[in-house]
Amino acid sequence: MQHSISQAGTRAATKLTSVLLSGGMVAGPLYVIVGAIEMLTRPGYDPTRHDLSLMSNGNLGWIHISLFILTGLLTIAGALGMRRVLRGSRGGTWGPILLGIYGLGLIGAGFFIADPAHGFPPGTPADAHAVSWHGLLHFVSGAIGFIGLIAACFVLARRFAAQRLRGWAVYSATTGVLFFAAFVGIAVGSSAGGAIATVVILAFDVAVVLGWTWISVLSLRLLTMRT
Repeated sequence: MQHSISQAGTRAATKLTSVLLSGGMVAGPLYVIVGAIEMLTRPGYDPTRHDLSLMSNGNLGWIHISLFILTGLLTIAGALGMRRVLRGSRGGTWGPILLGIYGLGLIGAGFFIADPAHGFPPGTPADAHAVSWHGLLHFVSGAIGFIGLIAACFVLARRFAAQRLRGWAVYSATTGVLFFAAFVGIAVGSSAGGAIATVVILAFDVAVVLGWTWISVLSLRLLTMRT
């Protein structure tokens, strides 16, 4: 009887872990697909001039706000699943915590809306530079989240290196380096205007896709370890 109860408990724990990791696995594709659809359909949006966060403004801004919050929650779920798999091993504490911070940053970015800028949404002056309290908190939330993701990449790169999983170690470290470079670029160059702004905005969009891909692939790897 006790053995049956123990088996049932183990199966339930395994299923919960799988569900949590599945959340982390689908968060990235959801963000990228919905974000791409928004980029193609939102009137006045130009991916060479406008940050993704600007889509939180306007009549359809609720879509991007909801996307931030939902993918943030799914990322936190993935971090909890990661914690259950890696508990007690190298990187098993800080890796999930840092990934969870990224999820919290996404949620914060959803609640605190970026200020309209560069003519988006339509009707916004092209030279608008005012920074509101919620615009400032949006930037702070995003920065904290991005730092969490970058740090998670390096923490898990060390884990994989210690396990002699060279491919995973290089992949994780490279993702962290590229995301850090793109984050610095968008922070200092997006308001420069002209070709520089275009390059840094597009580079950051690519980095976002790379970061989400890393989270999804990592979650899938951990998920297959549980099945």
